[in-house]
Amino acid sequence: MSAADRAGICKGRRTWARSIARPRRPALAAALLVVSFAGLWVLYEVRPLPMSDIVVYRAEGRAAATGGDLYGFTVTKWHLPATYPPFAALLFIPTTWISLATLKVACVLVNAVLLALLIHLSYKAAGLRKAAGAAPAVLAATALGLWLEPVFQTFVFGQVNLALACLVLWDLARPDGARLKGFATGIAAGIKLTPAIFAVYLLVTGRVKASFTALAGFGVSALIGLLFLPGASVEFWTRRMFETGRVGKAWIVDNQSLQGLIARVLHDPEPGALWAVAALLTGAAGLAVARRVYLRRGLDTWGLLVTAVTALLVSPISWSHHWVWCVPLLAALAAHTRGVLWRRALLAAITLAFTARTLWIVPHAGDLDLHLPWWQQPLASPYPLLGLALLGALVWWTRNTPDRPADPGRIPPPRAAERLTTRAGTS
Repeated sequence: MSAADRAGICKGRRTWARSIARPRRPALAAALLVVSFAGLWVLYEVRPLPMSDIVVYRAEGRAAATGGDLYGFTVTKWHLPATYPPFAALLFIPTTWISLATLKVACVLVNAVLLALLIHLSYKAAGLRKAAGAAPAVLAATALGLWLEPVFQTFVFGQVNLALACLVLWDLARPDGARLKGFATGIAAGIKLTPAIFAVYLLVTGRVKASFTALAGFGVSALIGLLFLPGASVEFWTRRMFETGRVGKAWIVDNQSLQGLIARVLHDPEPGALWAVAALLTGAAGLAVARRVYLRRGLDTWGLLVTAVTALLVSPISWSHHWVWCVPLLAALAAHTRGVLWRRALLAAITLAFTARTLWIVPHAGDLDLHLPWWQQPLASPYPLLGLALLGALVWWTRNTPDRPADPGRIPPPRAAERLTTRAGTS
């Protein structure tokens, strides 16, 4: 056999091998997804998921549909009340149309789809467009992302965090000038107040039109609530929204906000003025860092992430499942790890921090959360410490870079961002 014949055979084998491997990638990713959710099902069989928040949502929907007292009931053995604006209760009305058992199954399936969507949007926002368009990459990341503690807790409680993150990320990652950019973010704020901070981010970065569009979306949601639930709207906007104690105890390890961190460190269930000052300073600093990243690097994704982290830090209560913004954060970090060993190590460490569940390892039965020794404090508050570290790291990253006009709507891919860094360092 001639050399040419052997080369042709080898080439044919390689072509055949590639043709076999390509179909296997989706199959392997799908298999990994099935195994991951099978693990969730086994866990549910061993220890049923409480999904207590979906029970609250259902009760809110029933109160909205029947004219009941929206803020007067409590449900589940934990006596949980309604805490969202009336507009959210209107959206929850469809949850009353099916049985609770069916609703829980539907909630798991919908959250699974939303997790895949959030990963897809995170890939796009981070500049990983090949991964965003590749089903195997999205499916595999969904299978693994399920076990990130904030994501897993969202499934456990039947929460809406993934839906809100998708809504905001889809809306604000669009190019500046996109039609009604900001409106969906305003709607998200009408469901759960914390996304309102993104309107401030748009304002401080000079995108006034988008900021006012977000305000309009929020106004529309409040108006709809007022039209259909006038009594509940007056009650919420004049009284209930200020009763942070309705949400839960601020000092328990479940609360991964700045207030939770300070309360546990000081062994004080009500840090009061100290927390208020710290939250005010952190909020101002976080928005300043977000603006700086946007103006000096032109990287809107990081600006959005800093804003999200800032909201989680300064909110009186940020349950661990509110930190589903770890998904786009990890995607953004992954986009900057190519060929740099320490960045890969950093990505692995942060992924581990969001997977390790150290906050549940420390003693926290009863009021033990308030009596933790100093060496257990980092284990009890991993997310606020990571959030503060992120703000500091981005201040350092942009320290020698002058302001430059951001390229509207464009999120530079990692290599472009690295070239910007190189030019800034040599200028």
